[in-house]
Amino acid sequence: MNLSQIDLNLLVYLDVLLREKNVTRAANHLGITQPALSNSLKRLRELFGDPLLVRTSEGMTATARALEIQPLIRQVLSEIEQVVRPSEIFYPAKSSRVFRIMASDYAEATLIPAVLGVLRREAPDVILDVVTPSDVTFLDVEQGRVDMAINRFDTIPQSFHQRTLWTDTFSCLLSVQNPLVFDFTLENYLRSKHIWVSKTGFGVGVGMNPKDVQRLGWVDEALARIGQKRDISVFTRHYQVATLLAQQHDLIATLPSKAATLAHRYGALVLREPPFPIPPIELKMAWSPLLQNNSDHRWLRQIISSVADRPGDQEIRARD
Repeated sequence: MNLSQIDLNLLVYLDVLLREKNVTRAANHLGITQPALSNSLKRLRELFGDPLLVRTSEGMTATARALEIQPLIRQVLSEIEQVVRPSEIFYPAKSSRVFRIMASDYAEATLIPAVLGVLRREAPDVILDVVTPSDVTFLDVEQGRVDMAINRFDTIPQSFHQRTLWTDTFSCLLSVQNPLVFDFTLENYLRSKHIWVSKTGFGVGVGMNPKDVQRLGWVDEALARIGQKRDISVFTRHYQVATLLAQQHDLIATLPSKAATLAHRYGALVLREPPFPIPPIELKMAWSPLLQNNSDHRWLRQIISSVADRPGDQEIRARD
């Protein structure tokens, strides 16, 4: 089939249909009638020789063929949008743009203050709206409703652009009054009470189960590899709270080193290396292909990358 015979609007309709998986919602999003979109879906099925979306007990479900072509269609439409979009010049000093950033508690504490310091000098009227991982979904990022996500991710949609901002090791925080300060061995670590803290990924979180090692995260998985487990006394999703709790004389918080070092500077706490190996973590910045060539978005990414590249208390490695 010749490309000139294809109505490219059909690809726009298919992109929305595969996101919404509902003809009525997709039609409302596109500003057309439901019968018109149903007719377009019929033409799409003929074009691809596949049902694309089928009705199941859970609603409209994408076929294997539809899932295969979905990222390709999203990429094609993104590139077309960039071609036809007028070229814009971004003036940071004159801008009052709001940038919405999804950031984990760890990223918000260790990265955002330094980024804000640069923005106050270069773009004093630019506003940051920092939201938590439970506030947004990957779809929000993909559609550009959230400018970027900064977190440690297990998986990121293939269509997203991403950059590793840094790698971080782990450190333990103890009160200066903790009797283990001068005898921080693995045996004593395991005998102690611990603070668990973590919040990654997207979506609303659920309660934690101390027996579910796979969901407990980096520290507990590292302990499981040497056949050990720690005695968790409190679960929190906030690194700042963990550092406050660590000031109690009988609790230990094992945190990414950047967060631990930040807390150590302002509290009556002692830093110690974990008495067992814990693999480092990567902090990543991810954004939608829709915003890849946007001038103001590109400016903010450069600011964030330059801040992340600065030497700190731990070794930082950044790469595209």
